[in-house]
Amino acid sequence: MKLELRHLRVVCAIADAGSLSKASSLLGLAQPALTAQLHRIEALLGGKLFERDHKGARATALGELVLERARVLLPAFSRLQEDALRLADDNVPGDRYRVGAVNGPMLGGLVHRLTEAHPGAHVSTQVSWSGTELSAMVAAGRLDYVLVGVCGDAPPPSEHGLTWNVIAVDPVFVLLPEDHPFTLLDEVELGALHDAQWAVTPGDGCFGDCFVAACSRAGFTPRTMYEVDINSCIDLAASGDAVALCQPTFRRTPGLVAMPLAGAPLRWRHLIGWNPEGPAAAFGPQVLRYAAEAYRETAERNPRYAAWLPAHPEYGTVPHHAAV
Repeated sequence: MKLELRHLRVVCAIADAGSLSKASSLLGLAQPALTAQLHRIEALLGGKLFERDHKGARATALGELVLERARVLLPAFSRLQEDALRLADDNVPGDRYRVGAVNGPMLGGLVHRLTEAHPGAHVSTQVSWSGTELSAMVAAGRLDYVLVGVCGDAPPPSEHGLTWNVIAVDPVFVLLPEDHPFTLLDEVELGALHDAQWAVTPGDGCFGDCFVAACSRAGFTPRTMYEVDINSCIDLAASGDAVALCQPTFRRTPGLVAMPLAGAPLRWRHLIGWNPEGPAAAFGPQVLRYAAEAYRETAERNPRYAAWLPAHPEYGTVPHHAAV
């Protein structure tokens, strides 16, 4: 007989219970059967594992060594089994949807639609400020789909050979305190904000350069730009310490108003990508439709943007065949 994992579980059970009688109850074995099994295990390992008396069972030096190794091996084996099962599940197309996303309006709505339409599927998410990082994860098979945003006509990450489709095109809005006099206007001239400090979330595209160019066309050079997380953008805008650049689908926040810039000097395209050679490609058009539905739902939450869109038909969702 060779030493097996089940033997290590028995040793751990005896040590944890403190006696053979308690361990036999936990393991569902008769005590004589457990005693006989312990003797066989001790024979395999070459010595006694426990000193036993009326107070219970205490590990010997050999027993301590076996317990130390067993408490490492048993969890590792359990994790190996879980990971293997998860990988096997992940290789079945349609049974899982692993979605990566850079800051954008669609992830929550997309997850809702996937879980609602495919209740038996495993849906997981991964977020990052870097579209390039997430695209690499798709190419490596660690994600199935990635949602990114790119500035203007800039291309999405191209070094990983993904298939890209445009979901929607947005103008860039500005986030102002609701008591700011500009919130009484229909649109804000970018040049009217020449004295502002600015706040924006991080990214790995060309947005910063495009923003500076837009300001230059409006006749000024922007002052300090704070690159911060979303919560800090909200705080800076609410306190009046900065004007935050935001997406028009920005969820309504008490005390703040997302305002359009006159002439829409900055554009933002939302895209979805997948590996054309991977199993997720077959479901790509379906996931694209879900993402477009999620975008439309999010856009409708901002009354100012919903009222702005009819006069600007070049923005909002685009036809599903619009591949990049």
